Amino acid sequence: MIEVRNLHKRYRATVAVDALTFDVHPGHVTGFLGPNGSGKSTTMRVALALSAPTRGEVLISGQAYRNLRHPLREVGALLDAGDAHPGRTARDHLRWLAATHGIPRRRVDELLESVGLAAAADRRIAGFSLGMRQRLGIAAALLGDPRTVLLDEPVNGLDPDGVRWVRMLMRGLAAEGRTVLVSSHLMTEMELTADRLIVIGRGRLITDTTLTELTAEHGSLEAAYVHMTAGMVDYQAGSGGFW
Repeated sequence: MIEVRNLHKRYRATVAVDALTFDVHPGHVTGFLGPNGSGKSTTMRVALALSAPTRGEVLISGQAYRNLRHPLREVGALLDAGDAHPGRTARDHLRWLAATHGIPRRRVDELLESVGLAAAADRRIAGFSLGMRQRLGIAAALLGDPRTVLLDEPVNGLDPDGVRWVRMLMRGLAAEGRTVLVSSHLMTEMELTADRLIVIGRGRLITDTTLTELTAEHGSLEAAYVHMTAGMVDYQAGSGGFW
């Protein structure tokens, strides 16, 4: 389980996350939604010890990420598909990650086949499309066969077949009893994929509910999302802040 407890994150005068508290339970695909700059990526970065909280904590299986003995085997994450070194091949990138945790090389080959990159395994990542980089990032997230998976916009750059593949992958992971947290701006895709939804805005929790409950009240996830986030201006719109 992922536990976010009274999480605050401030960047100088800007509050990115403000007293955020929620749980993500195993056995479900939990959608993590909110306008641009609402604090989704910041929350995920704090969960993975890439950013330090100003106050509060995020626990994974009862521990802070930095205290996990074998993090890749316990938590898999895709935050930025561009993180892989462009000069490496896909196979070498995964082998390098696997070597840090004593994961056998056969697991690398299994995942390259699973994510549809077997034919491109020995190509340099610099020549990959965004969709191929996304597939490689998902392979890296699953390398340690983790019980907890965090994916930030995993379908960016994927064609319709790739989007359907990610949808089935996430639902399959949840069906195995894993904890799956995924952020996305695609409301239709979340409506087809998520069981539970956590919606935040201005760094604060707006709702933590099931998809069924939310759509019963508003008719569709898109209508519910528009209603809940009405009036929130994202950072790129020139508000001078994160909302």
